[in-house]
Amino acid sequence: MDFQDLDDYCIETTQSEPELLLELVEKTYSDMGYPNKLSGKTIGRTLKLLTRLKQPKRALEIGMFTGYSALSIAEGMPADGSLICCETNPRAIEFAQTFFDRSPHGHKITPIFGPALETIETLEGEFDLVFIDADKRNYLNYYEAVLPLVSSGGLIIIDNSIWQGRVLDPQENSDIAVNQLNRLIAQDNRVENVHLNVRDGLNLVVKH
Repeated sequence: MDFQDLDDYCIETTQSEPELLLELVEKTYSDMGYPNKLSGKTIGRTLKLLTRLKQPKRALEIGMFTGYSALSIAEGMPADGSLICCETNPRAIEFAQTFFDRSPHGHKITPIFGPALETIETLEGEFDLVFIDADKRNYLNYYEAVLPLVSSGGLIIIDNSIWQGRVLDPQENSDIAVNQLNRLIAQDNRVENVHLNVRDGLNLVVKH
């Protein structure tokens, strides 16, 4: 059995993204560096579905890139929802905003330029949903920084949580950091979680 064939089958049998997101993917590959940072269809539709189920009034994304995951989350949010996105690449923010401006859900999204840990220090109030998908070396720091801001029953979604399998034999700083976070969450009595082997891993965490 070829696991890549199974992945392709799951992608094929998942409903498609809106046309605007398909255009965003195409433009990201043609105009931006590191297009592999895109969340992709499976993760994007999972984010939209989880958000639709959760109906967060206030959400936070750490690592926006060109806006694919942000638009996926915003699509599932209520009309008066608010999504704050942390991003350190000004060109990515400019690129994403052109798509936010064309989306019926773009008004929910507020990108903030700067290091996410610094931005988080300035935020007040509670978040119902947090999506973490930025530099892996800071994954544990992001988790600890946002957890006090997450509402009781709030959802934290951590992408790339199996990090291309490197968590099984962590060598680099990023490998070690992702593995440390996964191990911490599994023993963290502040939350409950399920760790899913979807695409590059999704760790779903609910705060008590």
